Amino acid sequence: MIAPTAAAELAHTIQMATAPVFLLTGIGAFLNVMVGRLARVVDRARALETRFTPVGHADHDRQVWELRLLDRRMRVVSRAISLCTASAALICGVVAGLFLARLVGIGFSNTMAIIFAAAMLMLIGGLTMFLFEVHLSMKSIKIRHELLEHGQGRGVRWWR
Repeated sequence: MIAPTAAAELAHTIQMATAPVFLLTGIGAFLNVMVGRLARVVDRARALETRFTPVGHADHDRQVWELRLLDRRMRVVSRAISLCTASAALICGVVAGLFLARLVGIGFSNTMAIIFAAAMLMLIGGLTMFLFEVHLSMKSIKIRHELLEHGQGRGVRWWR
């Protein structure tokens, strides 16, 4: 039978480990979004490769520009995924470390704090890379000015 103080300490350890687990859930959802974006970029690059025109064709320069942009976006999203995955792995290490510390009876809270801070820095880096990729994606969807019908009085107003 577990002593009341030991049970209370174990309950406290479980409470401390639960918060990072919720963070892991959020990171997992975010990784799902980033992997989806990466898949769309890869699909777009493959589609563009199948219609690639030879040098001298009117669309060739635009296609090369877009392929370079897609290549850059793939690298940026891949780095963001790597950083967020490493962050999740470190958070798993913190959770495991908390339980091991309790089980073995040693305290290395400073080490756990440093690992958790490193995980947060990696997550910040991943989120920053993701934001950068979103901005890169906006470069590829520039709408030609003449299609927007500015100044012709026929455009749809944003507040309607």
